[in-house]
Amino acid sequence: MFSTLAAPLRPLLRLSLVPQIAIGILCGIILVVISPKAALSVALLGDIFISALKAVAPILVFVLVMAAIANHQKGQPTHIRSVLVLYLIGTLVAALVAVIASFAFPTTLSLDVSQASGNPPGGVIEILKNLLLSVVYNPVSALMEGNFVAILAWAVGLGIMLRNANDTTRKLINDLSDAVSGIVRFVIRFAPLGIFGLVAGTLATSGMGALLEYAQLLGIIVGCMLFVALVTNPLIVFLTTRRNPYPLVFTCLRGSAITAFFTRSSAANIPINLELCKRLNLHADTYSISIPLGATINMSGAAITITVITLAAAHTLGISVDFATALLLCIVSALAACGVSGVAGGSLLLIPMAAALFGIDADVAMQVVAIGFVISVVQDSTETALNSSTDVLFTAAACRAKDGNKV
Repeated sequence: MFSTLAAPLRPLLRLSLVPQIAIGILCGIILVVISPKAALSVALLGDIFISALKAVAPILVFVLVMAAIANHQKGQPTHIRSVLVLYLIGTLVAALVAVIASFAFPTTLSLDVSQASGNPPGGVIEILKNLLLSVVYNPVSALMEGNFVAILAWAVGLGIMLRNANDTTRKLINDLSDAVSGIVRFVIRFAPLGIFGLVAGTLATSGMGALLEYAQLLGIIVGCMLFVALVTNPLIVFLTTRRNPYPLVFTCLRGSAITAFFTRSSAANIPINLELCKRLNLHADTYSISIPLGATINMSGAAITITVITLAAAHTLGISVDFATALLLCIVSALAACGVSGVAGGSLLLIPMAAALFGIDADVAMQVVAIGFVISVVQDSTETALNSSTDVLFTAAACRAKDGNKV
């Protein structure tokens, strides 16, 4: 009987994951148009999918990084240094693009919204302090709470210590890594259903009307992210690999950005990115470390959000901003973005810190944050899509620059 019911679905199941996700998106939109009430009821599918990804991501990162380091052979290339350099360059360039766009298209905000709640960090020093404290966090609590900085630190430490372990112990770690990866692949197979629920629930709850009031601000943010994804990032990849970057760029956008757009979490998208790196035949020793690390520190989209909204607030208040100060904002935004954990909406609470550069009152800054939450249904999704796809893009670029492999 089960085979009879499944027969009509076989052509759909034969499709690759991306077409299945596209069908899920289309079905979610259709359901919202036909019955918003029914769309709200299927939102549970999206919640379950995101919860499953977030649950498996910490243990996946911990086991994969530990296994990769423990089994790494001396002399085998990892390219981690090159990936980190690309992460830093990409984030700074993204912030610079946001500054130029903000000067070219100055935006005025309506600062009469209710204040948003939250505890924004007081400055870059506080962010760096929090990062250092996260490194020495309790490993059990880190796994439970998804503290990826601590997870990476403990995984790297244990991996280094286990490099001298006997072959049986290292084989056990490898087997554990394969088992966790198998669970992740099982979860990812449900991505079309999960994204169907996410699309239906989001559109049924928020709609698109709330975005119209701040269309120009949202347009600048999304425009900057598209420019970075399609122009500056490909340029960086070309300068790194000396090859046509767009096949790799579009592969990363299809394989990573689509799911990241709807999960709105770099951490939740880690399993998808690891699977994409595996399909691209990249070095496991490289991507098992660079992908979870990128989900924590590679935040081009966050740098754009912080820069554009901060300069919009300064323009609204009539504060004159020279280009030198704007360049300082680029650096601050890039550093602040590195402190954003891979969760939805993480960049918005860093806006008051950047706004303090221009003497903007904290109460006013939190009103600006509230505007950010209004547009976050698109802003945060686009930001995460850029952040997450760039993790894979720069990892692949670093690998290909060294070994000459093609996409």
